[in-house]
This record gives sequence, structure tokens and C-alpha cells, in this order.
Amino acid sequence: MAIVAPSILSADFSKLGEAIAFLDKAAVDFIHIDVMDGKYVPNLTFGPPVIKAIRPFTSIPFDVHLMIDKPEDSVDDYIAAGADRITFHIDATIHAHRLIHKIKEAGVKAGVSLNPSQNPESIRYLLDDVDLVLLMSVNPGFGGQSFIPSTIEKAKQLRTMTDRKDLEIMVDGGINETTGAQMVKAGCDSLVAGSYIFKQDDPMVAIEALRRL
Repeated sequence: MAIVAPSILSADFSKLGEAIAFLDKAAVDFIHIDVMDGKYVPNLTFGPPVIKAIRPFTSIPFDVHLMIDKPEDSVDDYIAAGADRITFHIDATIHAHRLIHKIKEAGVKAGVSLNPSQNPESIRYLLDDVDLVLLMSVNPGFGGQSFIPSTIEKAKQLRTMTDRKDLEIMVDGGINETTGAQMVKAGCDSLVAGSYIFKQDDPMVAIEALRRL
């Protein structure tokens, strides 16, 4: 079964509490929280105060995806707000190795993310240190984009680069039942889905469809 991490970027922001309550009842594996700063990507979303506000309403782990410049400057705030896992973009910081260990020393799992144009070879020497790798199958910054097919080969390549069975490979962007199945077959463990889940008449049907992959 695939690990499912619904992205609240596609939820109705005016009813965010209701979305968290639904995901809690659905017992999803993770709640994916996309953080954007208007610099690394051309959009603004959640910050530590929002994460802190919704943290008491569920025990489901928060998978916090930092699409921000210089994540080392604010990672402590996201940890304090309640992040259980933090993923940052490899080109957003100079000292990625140092930041990975800073996150892990705080008791939080650490991941790195690759944009569609980035080669997995750029993180080869981090694969022994990270808990997860997040492959972006769209260009980051906006929800509801179409899946970029080259991500399938990228996942296969990444799987051949390490013998670690515990390294989680996650994919984010344009994920539905079809593209999700392709990515699981290519070696991905977990699927981030936003529009596919929250735009359904019955979001639970979409969650179950992804779980069965």
C-alpha cells in the first residue's frame, strides 16, 4: 500500500479546521504542508503561526515542505510550531549537510527536495544522511499543475543510487490514481496529492484509491 500525504494547499483555506478534522478522521499517513515565501517560489502560503494553530487538532504527523530561501534561518520556528518532518530544497541553502543534521538533532526527520530540472546525482552524497527525498513532479509554487512524466525515470534512477531500504522516496505534483501508480511502480513509497483529493465530491474515495496502489 502507498503512503498517502494529502496536501492542504488545495484545501479551502476558509475551512482549514474542517479539512484537518476530515484528514484526522481519515487517518491519513501524513498531512503535507507546503510553505512558500514569495522568493524561492512566486507564492505565499503557510507559516509557523498557522502550523502551530492547527497542530492541537490532530496527532497525524505534519510533513512540512519548505519552499523557501535560506531555510536554515527559520527551520527552528517550524520545528517549534509542530513539524514532524521537514523537507527543504537542495538549491535553497549552501550547507545542506549541516541543515539536515540540525533538523535531525532536534528530533525531526529531514528530507531534501529536487525540482523537475534537477538531477538525483546532485544529492548522491546526502543519501546516507536524509530520511526522505521528495521528487517534485511539477515546478513548485502552485497547486493543480500537470504531472511531468520525466519524474518516473528520475525515481528509478534514485532507487539505483542507494541500497538503503529505509530511505523514503516521496513524489509531489499532479498525482492522481494513474500517475500515482506509475510512481509507485518506479520505486516511490509515498504520494502527495492535493487537487486530486480535495476537488472530489468525496475526498475519501480518492484517498482510498491512492492507498491501494
